[in-house]
Amino acid sequence: MPENIPSVTTTRWPAARVARVVSTTALLLYGIAILRGGEFAAIDNVNLPIHETGHIVFGMFGELITAMGGSLFQVIVPLVFVGYFLRRREQYAASVALWWVAENLWYVATYVADAQEQALPLVGGGEHDWAFILAELDVLRYDDRIAAMIRFVGIVLFVIAILWGYASADAPRGIPAASESSSLTSESPK
Repeated sequence: MPENIPSVTTTRWPAARVARVVSTTALLLYGIAILRGGEFAAIDNVNLPIHETGHIVFGMFGELITAMGGSLFQVIVPLVFVGYFLRRREQYAASVALWWVAENLWYVATYVADAQEQALPLVGGGEHDWAFILAELDVLRYDDRIAAMIRFVGIVLFVIAILWGYASADAPRGIPAASESSSLTSESPK
C-alpha cells in the first residue's frame, strides 16, 4: 500500500460500551412509547409503591404536604440515585437514574392533568392528590398548564439523560480514589 494513503483500521467497541448503547437506545424507545401513550407504563408498577410510601414519609407535615408527598417522593427517590452514582463517578448509571426522574415527572404530569376530571383509577379509591393540592392552592383551573410544565421539564431531563447515556457509554464504571490515581508517590523526586 502506498505510504500517502492512510490505512483503514477497524476498531471494536468493548462489550460494556455496546451494552450501554443498546440499553440507552432501549430507554430512548421506551421513553418515546411512554410519551406517545400517555398512560400507565410498566415502570409505573415500581413508581406507584414509591409514590404511596411518600404519603407516609411526609405524613407528619400536615394534609397538604402529605398529599404532595407521594409525587415528591417518587421524584426524590430517583434523584437520590442520580446523586449516589455521581458521587461514585458512575456517569452512565447516573444517566439511567436521570431517565427515571424524567419518567416520574411524566407520571406526575399525567396525575396533575387529571385533577379536574379525576378519571384515573386511584389506589384504594381514595382522594385525588392533585385535585386536593391544586384546589387548596386555588389553581385547580390551571391543572393542564401545570401538567404541561411538569411534562416539559421531564422531556428536557429525558433528552439530557439519553444524550448523557450515549456520551458516557464508554466511560469507566468509576474513578479510583485520589490516593490510587495519584502519579505522585513518596518515592518521586522533590
